[in-house]
Amino acid sequence: MSPAKTQSAGKPAEAPNYARLVKECLSGNEAAWSQLIDKYKALIYSIPIKYNLPPQEAADVFQATCVELLVRLPELREPRALPKWLMQVAHHECYRVKRIGQRVVSRDSEENMPEPEIPPIAESLVVQTQEEQMLREAMATLTPQCRRLVEMLFFESPSRPYAEVATELGLAVGSIGFTRQKCIERLRQKLGELGFN
Repeated sequence: MSPAKTQSAGKPAEAPNYARLVKECLSGNEAAWSQLIDKYKALIYSIPIKYNLPPQEAADVFQATCVELLVRLPELREPRALPKWLMQVAHHECYRVKRIGQRVVSRDSEENMPEPEIPPIAESLVVQTQEEQMLREAMATLTPQCRRLVEMLFFESPSRPYAEVATELGLAVGSIGFTRQKCIERLRQKLGELGFN
């Protein structure tokens, strides 16, 4: 995930209007395509990671999903449905890659042998991936200092001691708890706005 660019020191970048972004993509705006892919690249890559695909196959799934997005974006009726659609496309592509890798029955002898059905995407996988995407989006809205503090305290294992966090962020050790609380409140608020339960 790339850090959000800031408009001015300490203020997070304004979130783009994704309905407008999709419209600009459809009109051929290359910068809009780059922005759209940048927004959803972690979401798309998270699916092959959950399937335990090796890096090269994960990259193939990403590429196939992006090609499908390029071809099928004009059919999208609701831009808010895009994340779930991308997850489904990536899921189907992962299943196809796994199936090809595990195929042991020769189809040459029986031409009428039906293709195995693609199982429906597990609802728990959909929910987990949607929540991960909401967290990425909410984290991107935090100030760089808040984002880094949350990453050091909650995403690194083991989490860093306050003294180390304070040194890296240029803060007093005694202010880390208060700053952490403010950052978590902002993160909670943004997650609520995004519909995270």
